[in-house]
Amino acid sequence: MKLKVCGMREPENLKQIAALLPDYLGFIFYKESKRFCGDTITPEMLSELPASIKKVGVFVNEATESILETVTKYKMDVVQLHGRETPRQCQELKSAGLEVIKAFSVDDRFVFENTLLYERYCDYFLFDTRGNNYGGNGTVFDWEILKGYLSDKPYFLSGGLNLENLKSQEFDRIWPKPFALDVNSGFEIEPGLKDVEKVRFLLEQLKIRNSKLGISRLG
Repeated sequence: MKLKVCGMREPENLKQIAALLPDYLGFIFYKESKRFCGDTITPEMLSELPASIKKVGVFVNEATESILETVTKYKMDVVQLHGRETPRQCQELKSAGLEVIKAFSVDDRFVFENTLLYERYCDYFLFDTRGNNYGGNGTVFDWEILKGYLSDKPYFLSGGLNLENLKSQEFDRIWPKPFALDVNSGFEIEPGLKDVEKVRFLLEQLKIRNSKLGISRLG
């Protein structure tokens, strides 16, 4: 199980988290977000990140041309689409050579058939809690809903994850298992500022969990 730390926006904090070598780091380019990184993170900062970390640009209802401009400027590896983007837009971005994560907002009325049209054009799905904001709501959806997910497409689990609920029996019972965890507000001191020790502890726990399962976190 891999780890994505999303919502990075503070330069020194970015260096500290990157030193822990999570699999993915997420950078939000949605200007309405409290974790918008366009004013604080430069392309030069990202060029200094370890090569093993994939850089994820997070966008909400942005035009393909604008996304590609930002991706080129910051040399992103992955795009995460967190709004009402269409399968065609996912196809356009994938055709540009990018890995594509399509996020879906989940509540007790969510039906996984909503993902079917995106299957061919996305590398991963991401399931987050439906709320007032496009992500970062800090609340958990009912993980029992995931039993209705029958696709082979690997997914990122998001939505209010923290050290407490990730240690719970409910998390252990999730099926199918997520490809990666996407953590944000539950590992913050304040919006955009990650708690380094909490992230360090989670990575240690994932290493132990993956070792028991005979899985490399990086492979």
